[in-house]
Amino acid sequence: MMKIAYTKPSITSLEISYVEDAIRNGWGASCYDYIHKFEKSFKDHLGVDYAIATSSCTGALHMGLAALGIGRGDEVILADTNWIASVAPVVHLGATPVFVDILEDTWCIDPRQIEAAVTKDTKAIIAVHLYGNLCDMNQILRIADKYDLAVIEDSAEAIGSSYFGNSAGSIGDFGVFSFHGTKTMTTGEGGMFVTNDQALFDKVLTFSNHGRSSIESRQFWAESIGYKYKISNIQAALGCAQAERLEELVQRKKQIFTYYYDNLHSLEGITLNPKKYGCESGYWMPNIVFDQKLGISRELLIRTFQQNDIDARVFFWPLSALDVFNSKNNTPNAYSISARACNLPSYHDITFSEQDRVVDVIRSLL
Repeated sequence: MMKIAYTKPSITSLEISYVEDAIRNGWGASCYDYIHKFEKSFKDHLGVDYAIATSSCTGALHMGLAALGIGRGDEVILADTNWIASVAPVVHLGATPVFVDILEDTWCIDPRQIEAAVTKDTKAIIAVHLYGNLCDMNQILRIADKYDLAVIEDSAEAIGSSYFGNSAGSIGDFGVFSFHGTKTMTTGEGGMFVTNDQALFDKVLTFSNHGRSSIESRQFWAESIGYKYKISNIQAALGCAQAERLEELVQRKKQIFTYYYDNLHSLEGITLNPKKYGCESGYWMPNIVFDQKLGISRELLIRTFQQNDIDARVFFWPLSALDVFNSKNNTPNAYSISARACNLPSYHDITFSEQDRVVDVIRSLL
């Protein structure tokens, strides 16, 4: 019996041919060709004005926050349930992260907790569309407008997700995406910064090239201390092929989730990714949360799946629980949900019979 991986990318001959072309021909005057093609393809898909391909989603977030002027003495509000990549750039810039609780149904940031956490030092809200689920952007934008705050959409996990017809990442001041090898579409490592704000785009574009402005005529002249967060032409070639297949990749994710949903949603005491009015999830990662009364823990879940040669993955730990923060937050949902949940395998080529094996393990736990 073959082990079931929780994720792996879908790579076809199209990706291989583009990468081979970039390796053979993407040098000298052509060294940015696939990068520019990738950026255009992605911004057209999202319906935004500007896009900058980066070496990681974390780098895109770092530059975007820097371009907003986030720094020492500022506070940035985000959900306690997140991967550390969402908060690391805040810390690197010297600002203070403020963790608030998540909603019990979407597992995304609770707008009521955001407003309660706003102080005179608050400068921004990072709305992470966790696992492809959508944050309540209308409420978040209302709060941001009331207190003059920037809104950042961390859409690392939300390719293919939309909020009342608007693509995730296209709604706030800027959005960021991840193309890590675990994501719906991949460049191995990589990310994308997107925005409709030209001034913000210009700042990030300069930051992304060691502080060199795109309109500067002097070669190697830097106007500021920037960053080196560029994606390579070879990675962008892979991204171009994945972007051409994006609808197929997203639809497959939806099909995988639907199969889990059809076979599990009627079981008492379990919750899967929510289906909310006006929200269309890209279902990057199907999740299952067990009711507290069942007594099924994170550790029992992972151990049982491992015993059945299935590589399930833990739900994100609360950031405030990490030793690097060691903060005592009043975020009961963040702590409770992560302790009784896990991600389910959802790679592109998973078969129905393999999904049935996953379903059987869940049924055995019940």
